[in-house]
Amino acid sequence: MTPSALPPGETPPEQPLVPPVRRYGFPAVLWRALDNHPPPGLSRIRWRSPLRGPWLTSVFGATLLVVLPIVIVTGLLSYIAYGPQFGQAIPFDVGWLKLPTFDWPTRPSWLYRLNQGLHVGLGLVVIPVVLAKLWSVIPRLFGWPPARSVAQVLERVTLLMLVGGILFEIVTGVLNIQYDYIFGFSFYTAHYFGAWVFIAAFVSHVCLKLPKMVRSLRSRSMRSVLATSRADTVPEPPDADGLVAANPDPPTLSRRGALAVVGGGALLVATVTAGQTLGGFTRPAALLLPRGRSYGKGPNDFQINRTAVAAGIDPAVTGGGWRLQLLGGSVPVLLDRAVLEGMPHRTVELQSPASRGGQRHRPGPVSGWRISPRRPGARARARRSCPRWSGSAPSTTRSCKPTRSLTPTRC
Repeated sequence: MTPSALPPGETPPEQPLVPPVRRYGFPAVLWRALDNHPPPGLSRIRWRSPLRGPWLTSVFGATLLVVLPIVIVTGLLSYIAYGPQFGQAIPFDVGWLKLPTFDWPTRPSWLYRLNQGLHVGLGLVVIPVVLAKLWSVIPRLFGWPPARSVAQVLERVTLLMLVGGILFEIVTGVLNIQYDYIFGFSFYTAHYFGAWVFIAAFVSHVCLKLPKMVRSLRSRSMRSVLATSRADTVPEPPDADGLVAANPDPPTLSRRGALAVVGGGALLVATVTAGQTLGGFTRPAALLLPRGRSYGKGPNDFQINRTAVAAGIDPAVTGGGWRLQLLGGSVPVLLDRAVLEGMPHRTVELQSPASRGGQRHRPGPVSGWRISPRRPGARARARRSCPRWSGSAPSTTRSCKPTRSLTPTRC
């Protein structure tokens, strides 16, 4: 009976999804042998979600394609802002991965705050999208054989770098925000080189998948998906990558609902993190971040990473033995506190941008100074306030390099 001959009100029976024909590249004998000998237990895994398919995966991929380049560029700019040309950035010796350097602008003063806020904030907001993207392609991770051609082997390598790279960057970045260095290696060094591994895989993946992503997005309109209820949700047509379930279960959530869950998760993360960067009345909403806490009014509300004792500061270099060394000119300049106090002072409010995205204004005036270009060895006016004082005594020593940039320095 043809569909046109069906009685009124009846719909044709659903046709079972037929998987695409498997084809093998060179050497076909190898891939066919692997296909015929799958690992034990792999055949028991069944993917039942009717939502998975090229369209939903492409929506998540398109979102990441917009956001991740911003995270990447702001991260690289953050590294440049620390002055690798002066030996201040970590890691310093990066070989052929060395970036072009420039003096970070002193105006507007909130430029680094914007840069690092975007890097850390978007890096956190994108986590629900990354997890959703991995969920949508998880059948590919258990596909057998893992490849059917040499080209697919190369694609699998880039996928390993892509997935491993982004998970590594997210996990180490979140732990760094929370000051939890359980991984036992330098965060900055690992984060920098891990970023380049991810960048290489990301660019390769985009070049390989962009045409397919565009075709998948055009297969159905966003408006029609948002107008489709759970009862009317049906699987996508079978695809060559095996994302569509062969025998899907009835939907428990529409694609509209799936997009709402992921979007709501990203919005929730933004709500509880953005206050650390924006400040003001939004700061109390930063519930999950160390710098979201408030300790009342006064100098104790200006938070520090750790005390002098925790940092291992030798008491011999504090008090009268404390010195501030300025490098970068023809002759190093060594200053003690008496010399600094004898310089012209001015009262300013210092903005404290942090590499983890936290921004604070010290609540009250502080003392600053200027290094005149006429002083021997000072190639430019030093515009950084370098020492950290606790009460009336300095708590650490610093090696500062004069520059025309107003950027944070790592201690």
